[in-house]
Amino acid sequence: MTDDSEINQRHAEKMRRRKEMQDRLVASKTIEKGLLMVHTGNGKGKSTAAFGLILRAAGHGMRVGLIQFVKGNWSTGEQFALDRFEDLVDHFVMGEGFTWDTQDRERDIAAARAAWAKAQELMADPRYRLIVLDELNIVLRMGYLPVEEVLAGLTARRPDLHVLVTGRGAKPELVEAADLVTEMKGVKHPFEAGVKAQAGIEF
Repeated sequence: MTDDSEINQRHAEKMRRRKEMQDRLVASKTIEKGLLMVHTGNGKGKSTAAFGLILRAAGHGMRVGLIQFVKGNWSTGEQFALDRFEDLVDHFVMGEGFTWDTQDRERDIAAARAAWAKAQELMADPRYRLIVLDELNIVLRMGYLPVEEVLAGLTARRPDLHVLVTGRGAKPELVEAADLVTEMKGVKHPFEAGVKAQAGIEF
C-alpha cells in the first residue's frame, strides 16, 4: 500500500507543474482594455452577478454608473446597499416597471430612450470606469431601441471603459461584439413550487 508521504509527494509535484503552466499562461496575457460584458440566459442571477461586479469595482475605488432600464421605483435591497457607496456608485432607476405593468408601449419606448440617453451621458464622462446597463437586453428584445444604434454607442466608448449589459434574450449582434458573455441557465426555481419572491433573494 502506498503511504501518505508518496501520495503527498506526487500531489506536490503535480501542483508544481500545474503552477508553472498557469504562470506561463498568465504571463502571456498582456492586453489591458475596457471590456464589453453580457449577462444573459433564462436563469436567475444576471443582475445579482452584476451587483457583485459593482461591489468589486467600488472596492478598487472605481466609479460606477448603474442604469436600470426596466425596474420601476419599487424598493430593492440593492438600492439600499448601493446608497451606502454614494461616493463611488451612481444609481439611476429609469424604467417604469415590467411591460405587463405599464401596458403602454409608447411609454415604455420613451422610458427606454431616456435611459439610453443617460447611458450615453455616463459613458462620455471620464470619471466612470464601469457602467452597468441592467435589463438593456429586454429593451432591445422588445424593439424599444434599435440594436444598431446601441451597438454603435457601445463600440464607440472610450478604450478603458468597462460596460456590462444584463437581461435575458441578448441579441446575437451584441453577443458577437462582446468580450465576455455569461449565460445563466435555469435548472430549478422556487417560484415553480409556489414560493413567492422574497426580500434579500429576489429583490
